Order: sequence, then structure tokens, then C-alpha cells
Amino acid sequence: MTGTALPLLGEDFAACCSPLTAGVLDEDAAERLARVFRALGDRHRVRLLSLIAAADGGEACICDLTAPVGLSQPTVSHHMKLLTEAGLVTRDQRGKWAYYRVVPEAMEALSGTLRTTR
Repeated sequence: MTGTALPLLGEDFAACCSPLTAGVLDEDAAERLARVFRALGDRHRVRLLSLIAAADGGEACICDLTAPVGLSQPTVSHHMKLLTEAGLVTRDQRGKWAYYRVVPEAMEALSGTLRTTR
């Protein structure tokens, strides 16, 4: 798979995504985390993420994502670009179609930010 690089995974993502109650985030970590929350701040992007996660094999073609959300292909592509840039999905170009997968590690790290440590 030749997916797009994930800017928030690994140590960078883990550093920004420790539980919010574990201490005060520095400016860079807060910005990285805010980028992820902004990507999830739109109902269409949340729905797209859900559709991909629920797809057979955990993968969905952009051609299969437009009808369920009722948006045009360019609009869905824009939303998918934001989810990809946030590190929540990977993108694999196959011919003229793009295929997307949810990044499980990103979802786990994100869920960890909302857990309390107390």
C-alpha cells in the first residue's frame, strides 16, 4: 500500500495525545491535537470516517463514499484530504480512484486523550 504520510502518528501523535488530564499541553501539542479535533468537527467528516471503518475490509473507495453522505465527489475529496492531513486515514491511489483506511493507532491515541487519569 502506498498511502499518504501520516503527520501525527508515532511519537509526535503520542506526545500530543496523552490524556488531557495528565498535565498542561504545550503550544505545539495543543495545535496538533486541535488539528485532529477540527478534522472531526464536521458531521460529514465524522460520517465518512464511520463509513470507512464499517466498510468490508476496513477500506473504502471514494467512489463509494459520495452517495451515502449526499455530497459531490469534489466535496468528499476535500473532506477526505482534511482527514488524511489530520492522520486519521490513509489514502492509496489505484488508477483514477483513491481508497481510504482508518488508522487504528490514531483512533486509539485520540481516544486516549479523552480518558481521565484520576
